[in-house]
Amino acid sequence: MMRQIAQHLQSGKVSLEHVPLPTCSEGAVLVRVVRSLVSVGTERASLESGKQSLLERARKHPDQVRTVIDMLRRNGIGATIATIRARLDAFRPLGYSAAGIVVESRCQEYAAGDRVACAGAQYAHHAEYIAVPKHLVARIPESVSFDEAAYTTLGAIALQGIRQASPRLGETVLVIGLGLLGQLTCALLRANGCRVIGMDIRSEVFDAARASGCDQVLPSERGSLPAIMSATNSHGADCVIITASTPSNAPLELAIAAARKKAAIVVVGAVGMNVPRGPFYEKELELKIATSYGPGRYDPLYEERGVDYPFAYVRWTEQRNMAAFLDALARRTIAIEHLTTHRIPFEEAERAYQLISEPGTEPVLGVLLCYPAAADELPTARAVEYPVPSQRSTAPIGIGFLGAGGFAQSTLLPILRRLDVRLEAIATRSPLGAHSAARHFGFRRSTTDVREVIADPRVELAVCATRHDTHAEYVCAALDAGKAVFVEKPLCRTPEELAEIDRRIARWGERVMVGFNRRFSPAVRAIAEHFAYRAAPMAISYRFNAGALPPSSWIQDPTQGGRIIGEACHALDVMVFLTGSLPVEVVAYGLPPIAPGVLHDTVSALIRFADGSIGTLHYWSNGDRAIEKEWCEVFCQERSAILENFHHIRLARDGKERRYRFGAGKGHREELQATVAAVSSGAPMPIPYEQLRAVTLATFAIVESLRAGGRPVLLESLDPRTQSANR
Repeated sequence: MMRQIAQHLQSGKVSLEHVPLPTCSEGAVLVRVVRSLVSVGTERASLESGKQSLLERARKHPDQVRTVIDMLRRNGIGATIATIRARLDAFRPLGYSAAGIVVESRCQEYAAGDRVACAGAQYAHHAEYIAVPKHLVARIPESVSFDEAAYTTLGAIALQGIRQASPRLGETVLVIGLGLLGQLTCALLRANGCRVIGMDIRSEVFDAARASGCDQVLPSERGSLPAIMSATNSHGADCVIITASTPSNAPLELAIAAARKKAAIVVVGAVGMNVPRGPFYEKELELKIATSYGPGRYDPLYEERGVDYPFAYVRWTEQRNMAAFLDALARRTIAIEHLTTHRIPFEEAERAYQLISEPGTEPVLGVLLCYPAAADELPTARAVEYPVPSQRSTAPIGIGFLGAGGFAQSTLLPILRRLDVRLEAIATRSPLGAHSAARHFGFRRSTTDVREVIADPRVELAVCATRHDTHAEYVCAALDAGKAVFVEKPLCRTPEELAEIDRRIARWGERVMVGFNRRFSPAVRAIAEHFAYRAAPMAISYRFNAGALPPSSWIQDPTQGGRIIGEACHALDVMVFLTGSLPVEVVAYGLPPIAPGVLHDTVSALIRFADGSIGTLHYWSNGDRAIEKEWCEVFCQERSAILENFHHIRLARDGKERRYRFGAGKGHREELQATVAAVSSGAPMPIPYEQLRAVTLATFAIVESLRAGGRPVLLESLDPRTQSANR
């Protein structure tokens, strides 16, 4: 257990929360924080945003309003309200620049005891311990203090802005905005041999700017233009770097007026960017945007998976910028001691936020949080315990929940909270995320370590809602620990993973359930009843209007299995349920993937079943979201049925059609109720394992047929049992 500074999203209040210790993943380091830097501008904006009403937030973020409207249309009002409530009753981490000591390493580049600077709004929070991927970490030279190293993230941002401007020795650079970022930019420019002019609307930062290396400091207004022209022989600045933070367009307009012809203007801060064409055209200016710390930022391949860019082709990545800033500190080519105006003990962190939220009470520039001295060994208690309502303590089934993403919090957790179960433990990668979910849904315990949840003796049913590449591992671990397990689809991603699960099933029994919820929906159950007494094979067509996802989405990552294995499996399960038969052969064609390295996600497949039934699966991502997401048609023995996105069904027989209306439910509540009842009574799981694995194998066969250019694929050719028997 540790402490972390967090902002409650609904109230906007900043507090020191007790949260579980982060888990160090592969390719990362776990760091005990010694100093962290409060980014006054960025974090003040977070405080102001948190104080706004929901209406004010909606006006400023119309994109989020559109997301809510789309969610309402697709998921219904109940799931949408649950999602909004869970998101508001949660905490946002603060901080993105820290320095400390490595206490655990899972990469070759760093070892326990190393002094490191850490970056990243997803990782380098104001917390006693942080887990950071290796490419967002840089070793601190011996001559650099933790106080100085805590500035590294902002130093890398400033350095990337300068690299975008490409100033040369002797050139004049104008820096608009003299907050921390602007001050560091001035210091680095001076070290680069440039003549630096700084501008700001606050005169109280002028002395610090001169100490940072400004040759001239001016008010940030058009009245200062004659002084700039005088200093540059009437040519204007060779380049302008904007580090101000304001929605106003004034800094950009001032930069245009102050720049010489053919100059570069680099925007580093968050400012208005309504670019007037006339002045830009007349001066033939170049406008550039600096992406945070440098190349690699927001690239999951670089940051999360540790794949570096070739040095010869990308000289300055975000990590190399961090190292360059630290090197400048070590060689004393820049000095930043004067920037720190406050050093506040971590225990009094709330005072730091009162300070920055009330500008003008006293000069505030660099605010360092100083953490208490502690042993480099990790705390023995990693999880956080919470009081649980007494009425839940006697429920027959204890739930251990793995993952707390959007789907879990909008759908699964609200349902489980209303069932007769004990919510024992929840684990997710983010300490604050685990803490927020545990508080909101009423878990007894939160942790970042999945193994702790699986090993908990009070847990009878493990519910897995993590990313797809972890499903097989967690299913096997839960079965080995004697737990029943409910895993969100897919069951696994490869035949090899399926073979591992098969071995556990053979040893421990069929204690696995997969989240194939569609078959439990009232609409699909009504269709099954319509064909209850058939004697002939069925013809089924199931269409997903899945919608486009960008290549950067984690779902599009091939290591996650792709969208056919990850979502199209729902349609195959509905076909298995309606036919009562298992798929035996598949042939599939698809449109070209949307990007290199991404799996097909606009696919049509024909599936042959053991009883002679045929199914057509259309999983299409190239349509408009205004059309309903799912549509299914079933024809058999002079009867027909049409499913319209679970809201309506049409049943036809003897020349007559009847229409039925249903709620938006897709069977999630019913499947969880059935699973809990089965575990509680010791009855078989709601879906036989043979059906779960057959649906899974069918998705593998679709992917294989696509790879083979539409070649028919027999499921037995991919079945681990068949392969084992042949050997």
